[in-house]
Amino acid sequence: MKEKVAVATVQGRAYFLLVNALREQGIGFVSLMPGEPMPTKVKVVITTEKEKSKVNYEKILVFQGEEQLESLIIEVKKLLLGKETYEKMVVGIDPGEAIGLAVLADGKVIEESNCYSSHELTCSILKVLKTVNFDATSAVVKIGNGVPIYRELLEDLDYSLPAQVTLEVVSEAGTNRPQKVHSRKIRHISSAIRIAGRNGPKYTRRKTIASNSTTQ
Repeated sequence: MKEKVAVATVQGRAYFLLVNALREQGIGFVSLMPGEPMPTKVKVVITTEKEKSKVNYEKILVFQGEEQLESLIIEVKKLLLGKETYEKMVVGIDPGEAIGLAVLADGKVIEESNCYSSHELTCSILKVLKTVNFDATSAVVKIGNGVPIYRELLEDLDYSLPAQVTLEVVSEAGTNRPQKVHSRKIRHISSAIRIAGRNGPKYTRRKTIASNSTTQ
């Protein structure tokens, strides 16, 4: 078997949400009853708070409800990569009518999507950052400067993101390469991945300045 995730619950709603989220992310899983023996290749078990005591396994993640589901899946991906924590998380943003978003953790793409508003963009990034321990993981958000709207997005990100996050503005020159598959969605995400791999000047965080001034 290649499935490295076990879903151990008999609660119908929890099971439905979990397996659909795993399928959407292309993560293989095996369904088990709480208390059943674990297959040898399983790396992480997902269960509920009520059933946790019945699961005898080292790596257990607890389903806390639909609103925490995306953060749970991010944790699953981290454990499947053999990571207890990431050293560096980089978010690449390709501004435009459709905003390409890519999240790389220690060089691996763990999230990618297209957003259609500044609010959707910041919410998507914040969901990922919920799982970050800033004492162990550095976080950088890099935004391309190819279209004027990047300035508005940058201000919104500065206001919304934790002060520990570094913001950088990078050149988009050469990031919009032709794709074999002619899809705008794929193009924006591919550009975001390339933007994440570039360096640019740091944007001075107003939130950081405000935080420092209150401690003096």
